[in-house]
Amino acid sequence: MRLARALALRLLFGLLSLVFISFVTFVADELAPGDAVTVLAGEKASQEEKDRLREELGLNRPWPVRYGEFVVRAAQLDFGTSYYGIKEPVSEILKRDLPMTARLALMAIALAALLGVGLGTVAALWENRWPDRLALTLSTLGVTVPNFVLAPLLVYVFSLQLGLVPQVWSPVRTLPDISYLILPVVILSARPAALLTRLTRASMIETLKQEFVRLAIAKGVPPVRLVFRHALRNAILPVVTAVGTSFGFLLTGSFIVERAFLLPGIGRETIEAIQQGNTPVLQACILVTGAMFILVNLIVDLLLPILDPRVREAQV
Repeated sequence: MRLARALALRLLFGLLSLVFISFVTFVADELAPGDAVTVLAGEKASQEEKDRLREELGLNRPWPVRYGEFVVRAAQLDFGTSYYGIKEPVSEILKRDLPMTARLALMAIALAALLGVGLGTVAALWENRWPDRLALTLSTLGVTVPNFVLAPLLVYVFSLQLGLVPQVWSPVRTLPDISYLILPVVILSARPAALLTRLTRASMIETLKQEFVRLAIAKGVPPVRLVFRHALRNAILPVVTAVGTSFGFLLTGSFIVERAFLLPGIGRETIEAIQQGNTPVLQACILVTGAMFILVNLIVDLLLPILDPRVREAQV
């Protein structure tokens, strides 16, 4: 009962966060210079043409009224219609582009967690020796090298020079989809993997010094069981929490990566909506991104009691 109440409270706070995000996005878009009418009509259009187009799009009404209407429609999963192209419903755009962003982010966070926990555990077991120094060097590079530097570097080496993977996504693909996603996933996962490596290393070093680990060694527990069953299980809790927060970085980082590799995701759609002043698409993409971040952190909150009985007993 107490756990259900805590989850309900988290969902409420998540909903309020989405409302706040939508409000900030709407106001920022409203205060930005220019609007969709200027882009659609062109700079040489007369004021009468701009006023007519503004009335067609409903942009002649006060922004609080338009924001209130958006919130009501969004609650019914109706995000309006795009201002550009064939004026496609935004829900159709999300249905088409969301799977790519979700797949990219989930693959990246899985790779980051695998590399981070693996390298961090190895570094802790061989503390102050060459595996530890190698893991720390790699994690330092992962933190310091930004995506916009890592992306062209990896494309030049693995696509242009070695020809191992395609350079960008293509509507007509001759290889499996995973071949087109390898570089974007690696680039996205580099920084979270580096952070998780350092966190796992620190947590494992501290756990290996605990009395229960020494007791297990004295009882003759096999090394593999000692590391995975006793040490890592207790050291993994802060790492699981960090995975949830790292997911937000992956979602924002995917905006640049999707644009660079021409991936049809909501990240690229968001950047184009910002450039065009396409408010319905912009609002919907940011709301969906925020909802994904909140959902992943909620899943992390559910995993913690499963991994640590002490958390479960405290909640019950």
